[in-house]
Amino acid sequence: MTADQLKALIMGGMECEHLECTGDGRHWSAVVVSPEFEGKRLIQRHQRVYATLGQRIQNDEVHALSMKTYTPAEWANAG
Repeated sequence: MTADQLKALIMGGMECEHLECTGDGRHWSAVVVSPEFEGKRLIQRHQRVYATLGQRIQNDEVHALSMKTYTPAEWANAG
């Protein structure tokens, strides 16, 4: 899997205002900014992103994904 493929999966499953993905094909890091995170706890945000990957997590196509998740307001304040 490439970074562009991972981005397409995430963006295809949820609204993202900003998305960065880096990694080696199995181990990934992502910065995800979405209005869908409003009012959600960290674990709920991560579960929402994992849901976009579906079977790719379960079949180990994406072995690991570390995330930083932000609402648009949080992202603007992080500057």
